[in-house]
Amino acid sequence: MPGVSVLLVPTLGPFHILHPRYNGVTVLELTRLYQPETLYLASYSPQELGAQRWRDQNELSFFHVLPWAERVGLAVVALDEAEDLRRQALEFRQALEQYPRGQEFLRRAAPLEEALQRLLTEPMTPERLAQKGTIEALQAYHQGYVRLFGDGPATGFRSLRMRKVAERLSSPGRAVVLVDVLDYPLLIEALPEGSYRLPQAHAPTEFERWRSLLDRAWRLSESDDWGLLLEGLQAVKEPEALYCAAQIYLAAGQPEDALVLLEELLHTDFHHPAYLPGYALARYGQLADALGQRERALRAYQAVLGLSWAPAEAREIALAGQRTPFRLGSA
Repeated sequence: MPGVSVLLVPTLGPFHILHPRYNGVTVLELTRLYQPETLYLASYSPQELGAQRWRDQNELSFFHVLPWAERVGLAVVALDEAEDLRRQALEFRQALEQYPRGQEFLRRAAPLEEALQRLLTEPMTPERLAQKGTIEALQAYHQGYVRLFGDGPATGFRSLRMRKVAERLSSPGRAVVLVDVLDYPLLIEALPEGSYRLPQAHAPTEFERWRSLLDRAWRLSESDDWGLLLEGLQAVKEPEALYCAAQIYLAAGQPEDALVLLEELLHTDFHHPAYLPGYALARYGQLADALGQRERALRAYQAVLGLSWAPAEAREIALAGQRTPFRLGSA
């Protein structure tokens, strides 16, 4: 790959929400600051990209990176053309679960999954993902599966797929490659040494700090300082902050205040991130129901179902709300 300068940026799917220093917007900022000429997706096929299936995979960073790429006219190219091989991995696991011998193999694989869970839930930063210890831990996960099952359906044919992805990386200039964290060490192995770069430490931007605050609010718990969270959300200049604040008021037993915030939200341009319209309208419907405003609730539920895409949870809320009026305490 002479003349190619490639930055590999691993993505953590839904795990980004756990990491203030490596959240979905961190991936965007690493990409933006590198000023690529092309954005590659190593772990998705062209068909999956075209159908935007990443949304249902809860690929949190894509909700930020891909709209930005579209706004600035950056070419996005999906490289993994072996979607069927990944599907075989899912079918293989489902088959194992049906038989005692297969279940025994899955029990033997459980320590590998536990080690991976620990790795992905420990504080993560860009520089940590570039460290030898992190990469070796991810490699050890794959090696454990190969020892148990061989390199095939059980591993999702990841090594083969990443070798093919490496062959397709032929950009003539600067490029960023977003790669699933499990594919990440295998792509490193498949690329020629010196042909890529790994993430480096950088000072979090204001947008990253906003994202970390929003992520904390999405994971609201009783141990959080709710007043401090609300104060922080007031400084976030994003419609999503209104939704998160409404969630806090609802959790505090103040549905009227929550509804006021959602009404304010609905009068903004709240299409970004793409999951926000579905969740906001579904929650608005529930609050309207809880406060005896059935007609408004039904309109909100219908609006959810009329969206071109909404998270499955939001659609389920809307369908349930159409059947039976929501009551506080029934969630």
